Amino acid sequence: MKRFIPLCAAVLASLTSYAQKPFQTGNQHWADSVFARLTLDEKIGQLMMPRANFTNQAYDQEKLKGWVRDYKVGGLVWFANQPTRQTAMINELQAISAVPMMMGEDLEWGLTMRLDSAVRYPYALTLGAIRQNDDWFYRMGKQIGEQCRRAGIHINYAPVADVNNNPNNPVIGFRSFGENREEVLRKAKAYMRGMQDAGLITSAKHFPGHGDTDVDSHADLPVINHSRTRLDSLELYPFRELIKHGLNGVMIAHLSIPALDPTPNQASTLSRPIVTDLLRKQMGFEGLIFTDAMEMQGVAKHYPPGVAGVKALLAGNDVLETFTDVPVMFQAIKKALVSGEISQADLDDKVHRILRAKAWLGLDKYQAAPLTNLLQDLNKPTAEALSRRMSEASLTVLKNENGTLPIKNLATAKVAAISVGTPAQGPVKPTAFQGMLMNYLPVDTFQVDIKSSAQQLQAIKDKLAKYDLVVVALHSPFLRSANAWPEANLKLAQSFVGLPNAAYLFFGNPYVLNKLPGIEKSKALVVTYQETTVMQELAAQLVGGGIGANGQLPVTVNQEFKFGNGLRVEPLGRFKYGMPELAGIDSKILNTKLDSIVNQGLQEKAYPGASVVVAKNGMVIFKKAYGTQTYESKQPVRETDLYDLASVTKVSTSILALMRLQDEGKFRLDMTLGEFFPKWKNSNKGKLKMIDILTHQSGLKAWIPFWMTARDSTRESGWKPRTFSNEQSRRYPIAIADHLFLHRRYRRELMRQIEESPVNPKQGYVYSDLSYYLYPQIVEKITGEKWEDYLKNTFYRPMGATTLTYNPRELYALDRIVPTEYDSLFRKELIHGRVHDEGATLMGGISGHAGLFGDANDLAKLYQMYLNGGIYGNQRFISEKTIKQWSSYPFPVEINSRRGIGFDKPDRNKPGLSGPPSASAESFGHSGFTGTFVWVEPKEKMLYIFLANRVYPTRNNSKISKLNTRTQFGEMIYEAIRKSNVPGF
Repeated sequence: MKRFIPLCAAVLASLTSYAQKPFQTGNQHWADSVFARLTLDEKIGQLMMPRANFTNQAYDQEKLKGWVRDYKVGGLVWFANQPTRQTAMINELQAISAVPMMMGEDLEWGLTMRLDSAVRYPYALTLGAIRQNDDWFYRMGKQIGEQCRRAGIHINYAPVADVNNNPNNPVIGFRSFGENREEVLRKAKAYMRGMQDAGLITSAKHFPGHGDTDVDSHADLPVINHSRTRLDSLELYPFRELIKHGLNGVMIAHLSIPALDPTPNQASTLSRPIVTDLLRKQMGFEGLIFTDAMEMQGVAKHYPPGVAGVKALLAGNDVLETFTDVPVMFQAIKKALVSGEISQADLDDKVHRILRAKAWLGLDKYQAAPLTNLLQDLNKPTAEALSRRMSEASLTVLKNENGTLPIKNLATAKVAAISVGTPAQGPVKPTAFQGMLMNYLPVDTFQVDIKSSAQQLQAIKDKLAKYDLVVVALHSPFLRSANAWPEANLKLAQSFVGLPNAAYLFFGNPYVLNKLPGIEKSKALVVTYQETTVMQELAAQLVGGGIGANGQLPVTVNQEFKFGNGLRVEPLGRFKYGMPELAGIDSKILNTKLDSIVNQGLQEKAYPGASVVVAKNGMVIFKKAYGTQTYESKQPVRETDLYDLASVTKVSTSILALMRLQDEGKFRLDMTLGEFFPKWKNSNKGKLKMIDILTHQSGLKAWIPFWMTARDSTRESGWKPRTFSNEQSRRYPIAIADHLFLHRRYRRELMRQIEESPVNPKQGYVYSDLSYYLYPQIVEKITGEKWEDYLKNTFYRPMGATTLTYNPRELYALDRIVPTEYDSLFRKELIHGRVHDEGATLMGGISGHAGLFGDANDLAKLYQMYLNGGIYGNQRFISEKTIKQWSSYPFPVEINSRRGIGFDKPDRNKPGLSGPPSASAESFGHSGFTGTFVWVEPKEKMLYIFLANRVYPTRNNSKISKLNTRTQFGEMIYEAIRKSNVPGF
């Protein structure tokens, strides 16, 4: 996989050097030749970029065409729309324009600011929380620039270079990178360079600086009463430095700034001292100057449209943008030219500059933007991955007493997660935050909104008192300022501040924290800056220990929470959940191939449904459920559904426990079976070594059909005495089926049959289940702890793998457990929530060879521990030396065994027989009779889990093996890794 280091170096170098003047490249001959043939009316048209969209996100096509035909407008400014519809209209309008137009749009955080169906990058304030990483900002700008050009857009009215230091700013706020001028400059500069390197005209705004206002210039004319010294040192600073580094566009704000121009009610847009004297002459800006929207009340309140337009041009602006009275504006400008109020030289200078910009854009060779694959091109996974990575880097922890977060002890933690302010629609479902947190541990969830009654709120608070930790998610869709919060929403949030044992996640504008007195006393406080699904999921991963945090507060909220505050929190080595691109894999390749493999199995009826997980580099990059639980059922398989793991139980229980005991010096591979079962010392099994048994080389019989040996066709019941009963009682307590119960002492008979079974030391490799009936007893003798308790207390619960369990119907509703086979011979019913294996069911569902159930996500945690060399969640469970020993080939190739110690491995003579064809010699895993499969590939730091119920409704269905579904699934992962070429993060 190619790394991004060379480009990073180039980017950083470019960000520290002064750039050439704007629009020096491009076909200047074309610009000159076009200028030479323009009429006066056509020159006037070049100065205008009116609004393209009107009410209800629509546009009047005929009106737009009329503006292009009759007034020769130089461009248009687009607003809310759908990408394909907008681009189609742009193409249509460009086709009738004599001179290619510049298309502009406000896309500060990417196309999704105005368009649906596009990548959403974080808001500027969110990005302001990221510590040093200019490369990401450059890459974001480059991606947005490429997306704009792909959609037919040439100008992005960004970056916002305003230094926001007024908590009550109603219009900038979250659109600014923060209150520190150096941070604003650094991020805006990298962002600008990325966009311009993608061939986009940028327009830094809102000059001379809109950050310290409490009036929205959309509604009125704000006044900034700062001295020139203060303006020079703060507001003007980012613009001055951006100009030095090649900025090619500036947008002028509608502000009254007496220190720069004392004219009453004079918006800076209309001020020659500000636009020409300050920006052009003193600051040396040679790029395009755009007005802010001419329809905003900051300018329109005091001057009629035509007058305002003329004054803006006289002030020094090149382009008038965002207005709808085109005929009025055109006539006013023409009148001013005819009268001499606007000079011909001034007009020509502006038009020359505009045409040079168009040449730089490549409009001399204009081509329409293709509509084919437009949405795919605007939603490249690499862009989504960058957005997600930047969002993660912004997470800011302001409080974390005694390391409250991440949750340390998953085995004992009793956690509740309450979402405050998210309205419930229909049946209450977990929020994105709650759903992600449940990937780490069981969580009780609650949701309240402003419609919740006082009684409901109190009832929930009473319930929360019993938890060790309550994670309170405060949701906020009101981002512009703290004052934007409605009173009802604020009171709801305030009512949940001050809960004992509470950690708070605030999804909103950090200034609101000042309106939540007492929140500074919480055990933990995390700010995510905005309300998105991605932010909720990332915050949950922080709480769960999958990711850390290193963000810093980009603004000062109050004395408690100041600019630069932010604690560093390290992850705990648990799973991250993200996109394939974050692990260097192309998601289009991976998802397409994996979907095709699983769906082929569904179509061929190899299984009714499946649940899969793929993890790489400690990150779950693919997690999906397919099909239904049965062919007849309408119940879709969910990612949280439990499957009967069949023989995967062996390497998830027995091998797991024995490796641990080896580390503790309580078990050795050279020990004999007779050492654990003294009465067998003189039997045919007494001297069998554990290494031979675990590698299936000991001569043990493959299996014994225990239930069949209990049959007696001469008896009415069909069973031998003291075996089964149709009614449950003290003598027959063990439920085998709904109407079949096992005698309490039948296990003795089972052990007797194992003891008396033959041993053939000359048979070579024969896969045998028999020893796995014995391991629970061995482990219980050594540890003094019941088998299942030992597994759960030692491994599963500390990992948060709580669905790994025997007899799941005792803990889970049946609709969460996937059925297996309809047993027409023994149990005479559909096996649902009970172990499929007949031998394991005679052990009460608890055995070392079968009986374990779990969902794919929790099973993956166990195998990630193996992949990590025995560590998961920063906790060591098994030594790396032991895992390597047990997962390696213990015998030379001549013995013709594909087994590790307990684990299955690639067949050295027939690649692809037991694992994916591309599997390395270090890889290992196991398959299960019911259709399950696990595989660990240390070479690629990858694992995958494949769970299916191929035995439904009958075990005679062998299509999953004929199709090689499970190993081919893995092979597609290897192929995706080989073919991917994704920049690293």
